[in-house]
Amino acid sequence: MGSPRRATTFVISLTPFDQEERLDEAALRAHLRRLGESGIGVYVGGGGTGEGFTLDLDEVRRVCHIAKEELHGKVPVRAMGHEPRTAKQLIEYAKVVEEAGLEAFQVYSLDPGHGRLPGERDIEGYLTDVLSAISMPCVLSVHRGVHYIPSARLIKRMIDRFDHIIGVNCTTDGWPNGLGYLGELIDLVGDKVEIHVGGPVFALNALALGATGWLSAEGNIVPRLTVSTTDHHNAGRLAERDAAFAKIFHLERALSRYGWGFMKAALSHLGLPGGHLRRPRTPLPDEQLAEVARLLEDLDILSVDGLQIGAART
Repeated sequence: MGSPRRATTFVISLTPFDQEERLDEAALRAHLRRLGESGIGVYVGGGGTGEGFTLDLDEVRRVCHIAKEELHGKVPVRAMGHEPRTAKQLIEYAKVVEEAGLEAFQVYSLDPGHGRLPGERDIEGYLTDVLSAISMPCVLSVHRGVHYIPSARLIKRMIDRFDHIIGVNCTTDGWPNGLGYLGELIDLVGDKVEIHVGGPVFALNALALGATGWLSAEGNIVPRLTVSTTDHHNAGRLAERDAAFAKIFHLERALSRYGWGFMKAALSHLGLPGGHLRRPRTPLPDEQLAEVARLLEDLDILSVDGLQIGAART
């Protein structure tokens, strides 16, 4: 079991686009400044929240440079990317991130396509190729979204072999297999690297097992509330921690219900910079926008996160 450590949170930042689906640099800067002021760590360009699969390498370069300009020296700032089909694709992406000077890069899981799952030797070969080609600090991704989970022993072999691996972002299914895997991972490498879990659903269990903290999509809406979960945890204020998580769970449920359009719809309703979606993602219909507005008002999100409507646009 990993030794106790100070827990931290990271937000997987969204990527704003304008009405013509171009990268909205002004909105991105405003959004990142708001995240930086909250004290939350930031991943940019993620394949889910960040719509990273729609970004070309020139856009990735701009996102990374803007993130460096807005957040360097204020909060940890890293790049996430999306699942590649080959090691070469991810290496090209990593070189752009390294050139931009971000502090770390997430090595996403291989997605060979056509509904096929890679075997353990394929995964090890892919990770070896990627980690041998780049030298910047790396965080390995273990994510249920690719429908396979590499063995914890394989992750340990990679960490033992490559000194520039600084962490694992682990998003698995729940009890019993997911938490069992997480516990094994913490036992094997929790004293060597940071381990963050994806989303609020298993964050409390993960913190109890000795994980470093958690990754949040909801932090795009409530970054201060998200940071408070681990601040309360570190200070032993468990009732306050649990109350903060309860608010975030409602946002997570809404994200699961409405899909990725929920995040930008919520920010737009609050008068905050989030921008538009890029196809193939589509905006929420009017009836769902009304439901989102009622949810945010019921949760009193403005008060919870200390917001003033429109303040972050300036």
